[in-house]
Amino acid sequence: MKLHAMASSWRFLTCLGLLSAASVHAHGGLMETDSYTSRRGHPEDRLMGFTRGTLLSRDDGASWRWVCAEAMGYGSWPPERYVWLSSGDILTATGKALLRSRDGGCTWVASTAFQDLWVSSLAEHPTDGSLLYVATGRPAMTNLLFRSRDGGETWTPTALSREAVFSAVRVAHSDPKRLYLSGWKGYAMYLFRSGDEGETWEDLPQTFPAGLEGAYDLKLLAVSPANPDVLWMRVSSRTPAGGILYTVLRSDDGGRTLTTVLAQEDPLVNMDVSADGRTTWVATYNHLFRGREGESMLPLPLPTGNACVTREGGTLFACGSTWVHEWALARSTDEGTSWEPLFSLRDLQGVHQCPAGTPVKDLCTPLWPQLAQQLGAPVYPVPPDAGTPDGEVPPKSDGCGATAGSAGMAPLLLSILLRRRGRRAR
Repeated sequence: MKLHAMASSWRFLTCLGLLSAASVHAHGGLMETDSYTSRRGHPEDRLMGFTRGTLLSRDDGASWRWVCAEAMGYGSWPPERYVWLSSGDILTATGKALLRSRDGGCTWVASTAFQDLWVSSLAEHPTDGSLLYVATGRPAMTNLLFRSRDGGETWTPTALSREAVFSAVRVAHSDPKRLYLSGWKGYAMYLFRSGDEGETWEDLPQTFPAGLEGAYDLKLLAVSPANPDVLWMRVSSRTPAGGILYTVLRSDDGGRTLTTVLAQEDPLVNMDVSADGRTTWVATYNHLFRGREGESMLPLPLPTGNACVTREGGTLFACGSTWVHEWALARSTDEGTSWEPLFSLRDLQGVHQCPAGTPVKDLCTPLWPQLAQQLGAPVYPVPPDAGTPDGEVPPKSDGCGATAGSAGMAPLLLSILLRRRGRRAR
């Protein structure tokens, strides 16, 4: 490992012993962003998934505020995917429940439409915000794909049901009647295709490339915006050394045959595709890969740690690691070659501003000072109710918020960071 690579994270490493053991343990280690979403028809409203809840911006990214996981009520099931409707309602699939906020993120309620089934995936129609799909994925249960034609107010099961875990549903933007759904049961993997918005389904048998005979955990990643027959999936498999290999597969014939486009040992986060379908980006825990038509997929110089990727028009948004290169969100207008930092976790401006009596106001407000210390964010004045705080903004601290009993987490977090950098060095 090179010395300059450690120097950029020295301040963070000195803070590890001061982080809250309870909060870090409950939310999986380093606090980072993990997804990016904007509101349909209102791109000034933005949202990021976060290790400890959700981050919201209502002013085109000029400021970001926190919605704590406790107010959302998802416990150890962090959201897998968000949809922010033009009406202002926010929906998210957590892997267990479908949560909905009708008041811009201040109150979250779990849908009761799916009984004991776990909501594993959420997808929306590319032009009709009232048409949504939800897949369920509870093991050892018969799972279903549900459809809503009223923006998620009511849900009706489609004809597709299997005793298999449904892992992801996607809508083909170039032909919105075309749906794909992936699933698995043990080492058996499934891909289903519909050409009529889920009324009827075709079960596509999967033949994997050589070396992937023991693959498992099939998940549909994306469908080309330009061609409904082009799609990408991910599978996991064991390496001879006992590790896990994550392989991205491409199909050019609607899911019937597959070819390998990327195989590496860094867990995948998500992927996106250019409007013409000729460029793809795959985000992992440590890298963002780019593949242009006719070329191999190669890692981009940034972000180096905690990547996620979302394309909106000609702009690419990516998660990054505040602890590694100082930003948690950046954008690129040259397909990821260069990046403009937009947000660092140290710039978080407090709790999402909600009326008194809402879960965010009541549950998140007392938690904010500790989180602010951990992130090195300023502890802004708390307004009595929704609205913009008055007065001058106090200067930022340099991080390292101390809480009793937290020093024992330092070796664990240090090992996480070193392991990440070790992967990048290889």
